[in-house]
Amino acid sequence: MSEEKKTNHRMPKVWEALITLLILVASLAVGIIKYGVDPHVPMFIGVVAAALMAMRLGYKWDEIEKSMMDGIYKALQSCCILIIVGILIGVWINAGVVPSMIYYGLKILHPAIFFIATVLICSITSLATGTSWGTMGTMGVALMGIGFGLGMNPAMTAGAILSGAYFGDKMSPLSDTTNLAPAMAGTDVMSHVKAMLVPTVTVYAIVLVIFGVLGAAQYSGGDADMSRVDEFANALNAANGGVFNINPALLLPPVIVIVAVAMKIPAIPGIFLGIIAGGVLGMVFQPDCNLGTIFDYGMNGYYFADEVSEMLASTLSEETHYTMTRLLESGGILGMMFSVSMTIIAMMFGGIMETTHQLEVIVDQLKKLIRGPVGLVALTEVTCVVSNATMPEQYISIVVPGRMYAEEYRKLGLHPTVLSSTLENSGTVTSALIPWNTCGVFIATTLDISVAQYIPFAFFNWMMPLAALIFAAVGFTLKDMDGKPYKRRAAAK
Repeated sequence: MSEEKKTNHRMPKVWEALITLLILVASLAVGIIKYGVDPHVPMFIGVVAAALMAMRLGYKWDEIEKSMMDGIYKALQSCCILIIVGILIGVWINAGVVPSMIYYGLKILHPAIFFIATVLICSITSLATGTSWGTMGTMGVALMGIGFGLGMNPAMTAGAILSGAYFGDKMSPLSDTTNLAPAMAGTDVMSHVKAMLVPTVTVYAIVLVIFGVLGAAQYSGGDADMSRVDEFANALNAANGGVFNINPALLLPPVIVIVAVAMKIPAIPGIFLGIIAGGVLGMVFQPDCNLGTIFDYGMNGYYFADEVSEMLASTLSEETHYTMTRLLESGGILGMMFSVSMTIIAMMFGGIMETTHQLEVIVDQLKKLIRGPVGLVALTEVTCVVSNATMPEQYISIVVPGRMYAEEYRKLGLHPTVLSSTLENSGTVTSALIPWNTCGVFIATTLDISVAQYIPFAFFNWMMPLAALIFAAVGFTLKDMDGKPYKRRAAAK
C-alpha cells in the first residue's frame, strides 16, 4: 500500500514550487509591512498554500499531516528551550538575579565602552556554553537592562548582543550547529572550526571597531546622562528605596548555567539548574519570594504588585518608570507562547516543503547556472538564507543545503570544510535576521525588540556571509581534498 502511495507522488515543477513561495512571501509582506500584524496568520496562509500544492502533487491528507508533524518534531527541542527560558527569566527577576546583574553592570560599565563590553561578554559566554539562545536569555536580558539604564540605543544594544552571541555559538566546539555543519559535510569539528577561523575573526574585529566607534562617538566625553543611571540603579536596590535586595551572591545562578553547559551538561538541564539556584537564592534574599511566587512568575512572567507599581510611578521619572516596567515585567511560560506558536506554524510549513521537495527543485535549476567553486559557495549561501526564510528553523538551513550540495563540492575537488564553513557562515548567522524564523522570534521575544529594529546593528550576522564569499572569491578559504590551496582544475573523478 505504501508503495502504491509513492507512485502517486510526483516531483513539483519549478513554477509550482515558486507559487507556494510567492504566496508565503506575499502573505507575510502584506501582513507585516502593510498592516503591521504578527506573522502567525500570514505564515499559516503559507502552510495552506503548501498543503494545497502537496495535494496537487499527489500527496494524501494523512501524508501532508504527517509531514507537518515531522516538521514540528524537529523544532520541539527549540520549543522546550523557549518554555524553560521563559520560566528562567520570570524566576530570576523575582529572585533579584536579573536586577542584581543590571545593578552591578550599571556601576561598572561606562557608556563609551558599553557596546564593546557587550560584544565581549556575550562572546565569552557563548564560547563557553556553545549556545547563543542561552547567552541571550541570560546575559542578553541583563545587558538590555543595563543599556536602558545607561540611555543606550536598544537596537544597538541588541545588535551587540547578537554579534557576540553568534560569534561564540559559531566558533564553540560545544555548539550544536558547530557539530552539525561538519557532520553534514563529512569532516570533523576541529577542522571545521579551523577553516572558519580567519574570516570569522576578521569580521569579528571589524564589528568590535564599529561598536567602539559608535560608543565613543555618541557617549564619550561625559555626554551621557548619568543621573538617569543613578535613578535606575537606586530604583532596583531596596537599600536605596528600590524594589529588590541586591547582593553579589545573586550573580551565582548565571555562573552555574555557564559552568554546567561548559561541562557538557545539555542545555535544558543546565538551564533548569539555573532556575533551581535562582529560586533558592530568591527565597533567601527577597522577602516576597516564595514557592508560590516562583510558580506564579514562572508561568505568567514577573509583574510588579499594585502597591509597588504605584510607588515606582510616584517616585521615578516617567522615562525610568517606563524602562523598569518594560524590562522587568517579562518572562514566564505565557510570555513565550508567542514564540512557541510561531515556531509550530513555521515548522508545519517547513515540514511540507521538505517532504514534497518544493525547495529542492528550485535549487536544482539554480545548480545549472553555477560555474566553478565560488559560484557553488554563493549558491549554498543563498540556499541557506532561503531555507531560513521558508523552512524557518536554523538546523534545517544547515541540514538541507548540506545534504543537497555535499556531492557537488566533492565533484569539484573541494575539501568538506569548504562546505561546512559555508553552512555556518550563512545558515547559522542569518537565522536571526528572519522575523518568522525560530531564532528571530526567540530574540524578539526574549530581548523585547523587533527584528526590523536590530537588523541594521546585527553587524556580525549580515557581514559574515558577505565576508565569507569575498574570502572564497580571492581563493583564501578554498582548499582541495588534501587541505591545500585550491587550484582550478578538472572536477575530481
